[in-house]
Amino acid sequence: MKRNSLLLTAVVAASVLILTACGEAKGQKSAGGDGETFKPKGNVTMVVPYGAGGGSDMSGRSIAAGLEAVVPGLRINTENRVGGSGAVGYSYFLSKTGDPNYLLPSETALLALPLNTKVGFDYTRFTPIMKVGDDFTLAVVPASSPWTTCADVVNASKSGRVVAGISGVTGLDNVVFTLTEQATGAKFDRVPFESGDELLAALLGNQIQVASLNPGEVVEQLKAGKLKALCAFSEKRYEYPELKDIPTAKEQGIDVAFAQFRGLIAPGGISDGARKFWIDASRKFIESDKARQYIASNYLQPNALFGDDFTAYLKENNDTLKKAQGE
Repeated sequence: MKRNSLLLTAVVAASVLILTACGEAKGQKSAGGDGETFKPKGNVTMVVPYGAGGGSDMSGRSIAAGLEAVVPGLRINTENRVGGSGAVGYSYFLSKTGDPNYLLPSETALLALPLNTKVGFDYTRFTPIMKVGDDFTLAVVPASSPWTTCADVVNASKSGRVVAGISGVTGLDNVVFTLTEQATGAKFDRVPFESGDELLAALLGNQIQVASLNPGEVVEQLKAGKLKALCAFSEKRYEYPELKDIPTAKEQGIDVAFAQFRGLIAPGGISDGARKFWIDASRKFIESDKARQYIASNYLQPNALFGDDFTAYLKENNDTLKKAQGE
């Protein structure tokens, strides 16, 4: 009888261990192990590597709100980490490798920063999730400026000093001015700012003469007559009513067109389950009214890509930037 009791006790103990192990394995699955179901634990953080009010900030907050709308129970806090023309925010994001509870609204600086400054990352250190669309810039000047075309600015730079404001030394603004210099022989005296919002304020305050800004950042000032657009650095004219009369740089003899992409990345080293979760959520976001509203209100050219397709785009775009810099 005593022997049977001991045997029963041993069986019960073994069963408990097996059930505990199963429970632990099930818990590991919910944590997002490769090929397993993943769901964020607690609030997610959207790290914006630029100041509030600029294009990246608007992108991050819009995507965060859109993902919350299509994923029940998801909560995303937006956190601005400013400095180093985006390097501070991206470097902080790099420190979150393996943590699927962080996201970042990526753009051209993801590629340009490693090509221009000494940072500990390039795009391959992160997990590409989604490309929302393309964001071309406009060359804009104060309403009182004597210049009426981008060709006027180029010609002025060849005979005198032209002060051009840029949002970060590695952003699309700087790329566009560099490409213009290479195409025309112009030379611009650049003044960097930490965000599009700061750059816009400097332009309105006549601290600089010309700036390259995204349509969503300046359309209200154009409507109010405080600024005027000289050209669009795009392949073809915008179809939006507010922008359709702005000629392209190519129409003015300046063969320059380069788009800043707007997208979303996660830290590198996350599980397959977490990557799939964010890609699936992003696909739902792109099909939502919030995505359409974001694209329209920021005057983007919709061109969504996900996962591997977005990775291939980044490689191609990176190669283009290298060629533009003579590498």
